Amino acid sequence: MKVLGADIGFGYTKATDGRQFQVFKSVVGEATEVQFTDVLLPGASQHPRHIEYGGQGYFVGELAETQSRGRGFTLDQNQFLIQYAKTLALTALAPYADDGDPVRLVTGLPINFFRRYKDSLTTLLQARHQITLIMPNGERKDKNLLIDRVRVIPQPFGSMFNLMLNDFGKPSSQRFLTEKIGIIDIGFRTADYTISEKTKFSERGSLSSDSGISAAYTAIAHLLQEKSGVTIELYRLYEAVTRGNIKIKGKRYDLTGYVQQAFQQLAVRISTEVNRLWADDWDIDAIVITGGGGAALAPLLAPLLEGEVLPMPADVDARLNNVSGYWKYGQHLWPAA
Repeated sequence: MKVLGADIGFGYTKATDGRQFQVFKSVVGEATEVQFTDVLLPGASQHPRHIEYGGQGYFVGELAETQSRGRGFTLDQNQFLIQYAKTLALTALAPYADDGDPVRLVTGLPINFFRRYKDSLTTLLQARHQITLIMPNGERKDKNLLIDRVRVIPQPFGSMFNLMLNDFGKPSSQRFLTEKIGIIDIGFRTADYTISEKTKFSERGSLSSDSGISAAYTAIAHLLQEKSGVTIELYRLYEAVTRGNIKIKGKRYDLTGYVQQAFQQLAVRISTEVNRLWADDWDIDAIVITGGGGAALAPLLAPLLEGEVLPMPADVDARLNNVSGYWKYGQHLWPAA
């Protein structure tokens, strides 16, 4: 019995079995026949990004981005769950599950979507899934993916469990067990704020907002549209923002100023939301900034927050904090799994 963690995000999907990780863009496209893949897709992931189930074939992640004629990407939670979450989850989990052997899964939802969608997400995933994986070399592998149990938790608690627990699911840090910790989890679609007081969830201090990093990306895309006349899909900006420039129809645009302005505005927006939400929680011992968006905004956001902000480790991919915590929490829930 394996325990797996999956973070099915609007921007990226992440999964782990505690030893390996995979991360890919949350883009789903129609499967088409691709010829000469060894030439056209150098450096592509060795994990399968072509999956079939229910009589349909799908490209996922970078394969969908580069090869699908019709691609799906959304920031709407209901549409995301109905159309994309299952395909993304099965693709992410399949490499870590043995054929026919039951696995147990921990995943998460943004705070404001948790009550409404946790049962739907559990029903969607907790089942026996007959899938076919098409490997990068064209080999087809049928797999019986049995997800025996699913536990859905509020998303930012993944980062809290990652700090609190070791790889055996046992407490490893007394600070996070005994103190009042504020967590700011900045994802792609949402920013989630919560308080863990001696590991207990604070309803009063918890909220999701639309202040995910996509708000900054949307502002950058609008500026580029004004300059170039081209509408850029948000998921095609990921690398460009990191790189600091983008080439559109042969012309290269410097994004440095755009990114700085958009990120600064978003940091101010988030700090205003957090400081207002936690105004009565003046006894917070420390604040943790996490998530892929958190890594990008932390230098701008930390000085604007009211309280001690713990530094983000420079050698850790912040996108993996939640999924790592999901897996550790699974080890805590099912120690004999």
